[in-house]
Amino acid sequence: MRFDEPMGTYDALLVVSFGGPEKPDDVMPFLENVVRGREIPRERLLEVEAHYRRFGGRSPINRQCRDLIAAVEPTVGLPVYWGNRNWHPYLEDTLRRMASDGVRRAAAFVTAAYSSYSSCRQYLDDIALARAAVENAPEVVRLRHYFDHPGFVAAMTDHTREALARLPAEHRDAARLVFTAHSIPVSMAATAGPYGGAYEAQLRRTAQAVTAGLGGGHAWDLVWQSRSGPAHIPWLEPDVCDHLRAIDAPAVALVPIGFVSDHMEVVYDLDVEAAALAEKTGLPLVRAATAGTHPRFVSMIGELLAEPEPAPCPATCCPAPPRRGA
Repeated sequence: MRFDEPMGTYDALLVVSFGGPEKPDDVMPFLENVVRGREIPRERLLEVEAHYRRFGGRSPINRQCRDLIAAVEPTVGLPVYWGNRNWHPYLEDTLRRMASDGVRRAAAFVTAAYSSYSSCRQYLDDIALARAAVENAPEVVRLRHYFDHPGFVAAMTDHTREALARLPAEHRDAARLVFTAHSIPVSMAATAGPYGGAYEAQLRRTAQAVTAGLGGGHAWDLVWQSRSGPAHIPWLEPDVCDHLRAIDAPAVALVPIGFVSDHMEVVYDLDVEAAALAEKTGLPLVRAATAGTHPRFVSMIGELLAEPEPAPCPATCCPAPPRRGA
């Protein structure tokens, strides 16, 4: 699908992502950016650094962002920019370039589909900080959450169907779908969205929609992965590996609906750790691809641009968690 008409009052599209290292020397500075102000033990940083080094010290999210931009730009008729929260190209640098190019009003597509502080409010705060640092910065309007958009659901349904097809034929129909998302502190989950609980509720809606798209014949679970906080703070459970140890199913398809592209958490926590556990226990296991550049996901972005401008989030929505010493 191509959108040749002007996209409302936007004169550019800004893809806003998490960011990731491009080479081994970037890894620890990147991780320190991510966890600044949080109680993350140094041992955990060193552990995650080793995960990146296993993959050459480069995050797959960068290629995914470049591929998504290359797929989207010809369809939307707008210049497309890319800015990250935690690594180059930083939002502030991108907004400075946009201002220099004469961009006055941009729509922001955030590569996080759900409501929570870490997947929504933190992006809005970082956009605001970047705009404040740039003279004549363009106005930036965040496009709406898209966890239930038919384009996202269709992409994940297709990828889940493809994953199931890789299982032995005798296990496909009875395979259990295990939907995964990044764990967050229980307190953050409780305040997600304008009324609380939105993160878990939205993920369950997506899981239900994907299961229905497959015909509704599969049992499913929603579990969590990639916990990074201190042990004394409760996070959402069960962890995916704990769940796989306890599961009673002939086969499993892991479906990372909490991610729209491959992050290190996907390629390490699922493709390495969970896969090794399944092999050890003899559990047939496949992993569905993330939305990536699926045609329906790409066209979804143009459809979001063409929608009426979303209302801004209430100031009380997805509040920041308390920091140490606060």
